[in-house]
Amino acid sequence: MTQPLNAAMLGTGRIAELRLAPAIAKSRGIRLWSVLSRDPARAADFARRHGARAPEPAHVHLDQLLADPELDAVVVATPDRLHAAQALAAVEAGKHVLVEKPMVTSTEDGRALVDARDRHRVTVAVGYHLRWHAGHRRVERLVRDGALGHLRHLRAQWTWPASDTSNWRAQPAMGRWWSLAGVGTHCLDTIRWLAVPSCGEVVSVESVTSRSVWGGPHDETAVVVMAFESGATAEFCSSVQFGSPSRLEVYGSGGYVVADRTLTIDGEGSIRTHEGELPFKPTDPYLGEVEDFVGAIRDGRPPAVDAAEGLRNVEILESIS
Repeated sequence: MTQPLNAAMLGTGRIAELRLAPAIAKSRGIRLWSVLSRDPARAADFARRHGARAPEPAHVHLDQLLADPELDAVVVATPDRLHAAQALAAVEAGKHVLVEKPMVTSTEDGRALVDARDRHRVTVAVGYHLRWHAGHRRVERLVRDGALGHLRHLRAQWTWPASDTSNWRAQPAMGRWWSLAGVGTHCLDTIRWLAVPSCGEVVSVESVTSRSVWGGPHDETAVVVMAFESGATAEFCSSVQFGSPSRLEVYGSGGYVVADRTLTIDGEGSIRTHEGELPFKPTDPYLGEVEDFVGAIRDGRPPAVDAAEGLRNVEILESIS
């Protein structure tokens, strides 16, 4: 049996705690090896509770963590502004990288990471877990098989009501976007995943953003409209100003799909098409994301969302005013 990959978790926040570490624990191809946090006690506690296997699993200095010759990969789950430097350091140390979305916070940093990946010949994957939602994968197959005809329009909405500006994404030191980085980037990736293969690239982007509730530097609501080379269109709305049921809609010349409450972290929701209900068995989308990362490394193939696609997402985010 092939030895599991040894992976470090950079960051000990909510997604690392509730989704990424449990997904790693479920996979046979990878295991938690070490942990990085600014707080040594938090790193040690996270490592203990999630069974990190390294002789010295808790770290506060990235260079020491990366110097471990038994470490194969890192999972970057830190605040957005830290992604670029941490992922680049890992790549230059010869480690494979799975980085939470958005991959980086500037196209300049994204290009540097893509270049470093190519030079060091390692895998860099971006964590868009919605591609591994079982229902979304059924929708993707319908689109590819032509069951909806030619794609004409896609729409996505994912929002949540923030109670104040204490979220780190609202702070310039840790993030560049708020609603767009929290959930809008997922909407964008899902739309591109479904549309680009048959509709071509995004050729125009129009947007309206609002900061009217708290008046901070980052988007509170963003409404984005795009056009593709084929003439197909798409739109998405992300917001921290109000709550709403999440929804994904796909319209083609021969049919449609409406997915309710599937834009989430748990793989749940319901989907219907022009022909009726589209059943699916909920699975852990983060496990799919992790196992795709492992498979890409083992098989020498690109991951489902590679660094080039992560960069394209950031390029579009930067174009949103």
